[in-house]
Amino acid sequence: MSSLRQLAVEALSNLPMQGQTTLAVDAEARAILREWMLAARRGTVAPQPPTAPEPAVVPAAVTTPPAQEAPQSVEDKLAYLKARAQNWRAARALGSLRDTMVFAVGNPHARLMLVGEAPGYEEELQQEPFVGPAGQKLNQILAAMGLQRSEVYISNICKFRPSMGPAQNTANRAPSDEEIAACLPLIMAEIRAIRPSCIVCLGGTAARGLLGHAASVASQRGNWFDCQGIPTRVTYHPSYLLRNDTVTARRSVWEDMLAVMQHLGMPISPKQQNYFR
Repeated sequence: MSSLRQLAVEALSNLPMQGQTTLAVDAEARAILREWMLAARRGTVAPQPPTAPEPAVVPAAVTTPPAQEAPQSVEDKLAYLKARAQNWRAARALGSLRDTMVFAVGNPHARLMLVGEAPGYEEELQQEPFVGPAGQKLNQILAAMGLQRSEVYISNICKFRPSMGPAQNTANRAPSDEEIAACLPLIMAEIRAIRPSCIVCLGGTAARGLLGHAASVASQRGNWFDCQGIPTRVTYHPSYLLRNDTVTARRSVWEDMLAVMQHLGMPISPKQQNYFR
């Protein structure tokens, strides 16, 4: 589990990409941060900042173990990332993304993480991913798996709705490679914080961002991939089912979800097993 120190190192490492080359700190903080950065590059544990002198040694019979630093919770890490995302300089500097940041929703301790492409009109309005028609379709898929929305973690590759100009209204578009790259450190940090047992890429944009795959979803379906050591599946985006409401398309998505259920050790009923057969 990442520590506050590791998150600080990640944040410092991302500053150049965000266009920031200087950071105002005092001499003591500079020395500590320098040690952390050097230790991270060496792959070793950085020394802790100086502490107060240790108390005098007491007899072993009355000694107690030294207090250890409490690990930072997943909730704390996600709150930190959400605050960072709000003013993520790499994304803001592009000028092609809208202002409202849409972070994520769901259980931070979920075993299943679903990643889409970017917020749309409804998502921007409610500041929550997958709440429009595609989100309703996703809810139906989860319900068929025996899951509620609150039991999984749902996020997007891009945290801002891609802009189409002042007359955009309800129209949406997929994020560009540049927009994906700008937001990618955020979703990767989310994955490191949550460490789910399985990730599902909802659509080709998510697969391109997390896996670096430019191939079609059809050619990636039915296989397991690796994202930061986590088994990852690629399936169609729920909006694809809205445009292609055919038995073939629905069967394809359901086969992918059955594979996910099996991987997670979820019970699969005969009815679930025989959907679309």
